[in-house]
Formats: sequence, structure tokens, C-alpha cells
Amino acid sequence: MRARSTLAVLIAVAATLLAWSCSRELPGAPGEAGSRSATLARSSSGSSETPTVVMSSGAIEPDVAAFRTLLGDPNNAATPGEQPAGRREVNWDGVPANVTNTDDFPNDFFNTTSPRGLFYNRTGHGLEVSDRGFTDVNPDYAGEFNTFSAPKLFSPAGGNVVDVRFRVAGQDTKAAVTGIGVVFVDVDRLGSTKMQLLGEHGEDLGTFTAPVRTDDRGLSFLAVKFSMPVISRVRIQSGDGRLESDELDVTAGGRHDLVVMDNFLFGEPHKISD
Repeated sequence: MRARSTLAVLIAVAATLLAWSCSRELPGAPGEAGSRSATLARSSSGSSETPTVVMSSGAIEPDVAAFRTLLGDPNNAATPGEQPAGRREVNWDGVPANVTNTDDFPNDFFNTTSPRGLFYNRTGHGLEVSDRGFTDVNPDYAGEFNTFSAPKLFSPAGGNVVDVRFRVAGQDTKAAVTGIGVVFVDVDRLGSTKMQLLGEHGEDLGTFTAPVRTDDRGLSFLAVKFSMPVISRVRIQSGDGRLESDELDVTAGGRHDLVVMDNFLFGEPHKISD
């Protein structure tokens, strides 16, 4: 019994040391102690590589900036064609009025109209970009969802899952990226909001869970970065319920954690080799 007990203690100590060596806190900005929860960690996945994971809630701006640095410069914005380096970003705010506050936002808008290599696979429901905090869906959502970059937010319509694919910007050529980060709004339940990353042939690169909100602003950031462009598809679950005319957030007496999205950041989409 004594030998088994000693062995158990040694195993526990080794596990603690391993966990400590694989995780550390991101540096915080002065005066922000306690206002945010941020980590830079290593997380195991189906890939042979262990990716870098950035998770943050509260004052997420420093961590979004740090992830931009991880993805690399420049911001290639809507420059068509495959660029040698850098990243792409979507903040929704430039989406024109005719496809705002409607549930039929074009799934290829950010690969055709504004070529950034982002394409949404149709999953049986629509997509919506809103500058009204989705009060067009339910007036009771007034004040529920804040923005990271004002004034527009994004959500699947009639569901809580979106399937993101990557293309060479402005082309129908399949592509992969090194990393992706998403700003989530109003995550109240741990486990309600997550990203599953997939490779070219559907190989599972890992499922990563967004942290819950830690302040009244309600922002959370989840980002994952590999050293090589291996992410071809991202399945994003935002909350455990969908926006509906008769559905309230759990904090307003509803049954589900309703979550929407703001900025997307991802590595430059590179053509997948045949």
C-alpha cells in the first residue's frame, strides 16, 4: 500500500509539472489586473503538432493584438489572390445595408464581393449580419450583445452552428490557413461555445472551448495557431441555443446561452497542394 501511495504522489507531481510547463499567462496591460482572464496554452489535438491556443475574456484587446502578431503581417484585407504572408480579418462593419439585418447574408460575400478567402458552407439555415444587436429577431435582445468593433455583429440565423471553409481569396480554389481567432459575445456557460478545426480530408485537429465572459461588456476571444497551413474547415458553435423571437438568453430568464460573434482573424489562405 505504501509503495502504491508513493507512486501515485509521484505521478500527480509529474502531471502538475507538465501542465505548468505547457501553459503560461499572457502579459497583461498595466492597470488591468482582475479585468481579464487570458492564457497562452498548448492543447492536444488530432494533429501531430500541438497548436498555440489563445483564450481571453474581459479586456481582450491585448490578446487580439498578440494573435495578430502570431498570424503575421501585413493585414491583406480584401486583396485578391494568394499572398506570400500575413493575415486576413473580417469585422462585418463594412457589410452594405442591403445585406444587413436580413437572414440571407451571402455565404460567399467574403470571397467574392470582398475577397478574403472566407466561405460559409450552407448548413440548412441562413446567416445574418446585424447593426441592431439582433433586435430585428427579438426586441428583447436590446442591450444583450455588445460589440468589439462597432456597430455590426454576426450570427447564424435559425441555428447556432456555422461551417467555415477557406479559399484562395477571390477564387474557388481550396485553401488552408495556419490559424483562426474569433471574438464571441455573451458567453455565459462554459462549454456552450467552441470551435472544431478540421484538415483537408476531414481529419480532426481539435475542438477548443471559448472562455466565459468576465465583465459586463461580455467579450470572449478564442484563437488557435499552427505553424503550417493545415486548417481547411472550422465548425463554430456559438452558444447552446439559437436566436428566436420567443427565446431569451439564460441571464434574462431563458433556457439557453445565446451567443453571437464579432471579429474573425485568420492566416492568409494558401492553396492546398494536389
